[in-house]
Amino acid sequence: MSLTAEELDDLRGLGDPIDLGEVEDVYLPLSRLLRLYYEAGAGLRETVGAFLGERIRPAPFSIAIAGSVAVGKSTTARVLRTLISRWPTRPRTELVTTDSFLYPNAVLAERGLTDRKGFPESYDRRALLRFIQRVRAGAPEVTAPVYSHLAYDIVPGERQSVRDPDVLILEGLNVLQPAPAGTLAVADFLDFSIYVDARTGDVEQWFLARLRALRDTAFTDPRSPFRALTQVSPAEVDAFGSQVWKSVNEVNLVENIQPTRARATLVLHKGADHAVTRVRLRRF
Repeated sequence: MSLTAEELDDLRGLGDPIDLGEVEDVYLPLSRLLRLYYEAGAGLRETVGAFLGERIRPAPFSIAIAGSVAVGKSTTARVLRTLISRWPTRPRTELVTTDSFLYPNAVLAERGLTDRKGFPESYDRRALLRFIQRVRAGAPEVTAPVYSHLAYDIVPGERQSVRDPDVLILEGLNVLQPAPAGTLAVADFLDFSIYVDARTGDVEQWFLARLRALRDTAFTDPRSPFRALTQVSPAEVDAFGSQVWKSVNEVNLVENIQPTRARATLVLHKGADHAVTRVRLRRF
């Protein structure tokens, strides 16, 4: 264990009570398992290359982390990125969120998708596929848009650069979505996938708790489109959050996100206290 309590504080998401004990019990062994997959992939590449009589260029080891809004997948992604980057070989590890491939708010409004933000159709699927295809193909530098959670929108003119990673972590709501018939999906380019799971009622409570915390922090910024929530009572904030959860997030979870759970290589199931209580690994 090389992660310190101070470093974990920087990686922990808002309202996520993960501690070093849980990192040592769950995430450190998971990092070791990922290393086994990573090394096995390199061995398979060399074996196939010998069979073909040619050298096969290494492709980045690609990991997806999926799950609901407020379930803690961002914390999981950041913790794993830190642990992986400290493997003995010190692999170059990049983390990209699929939020970066949401259509800008203006485009969503134009297409009548404002209330469907986060649903599969609100993402520029082609741009996301081009991105992961180019990274996997070994392009020296690939860029992605930048999404601001403060502005709740894509930042015009800003790009995140991904330069020849050894490991790519892709985190997002619908990253394990299957493709329409006859087309490719992001899942076709993954080496390992993780689904962060919890009871729907627990996730709703975490979502509301996070909304209350944001009301007293990020929403106070004049640039936040939710600044009006700082001017109303906590009860009104809860009422707003419950309405958003029931009409948007829960619908998306039940219809689009939860059905992808069975596609994951590994499922981390969390209890009501946000701690991982069960780990399920697909062994075939």
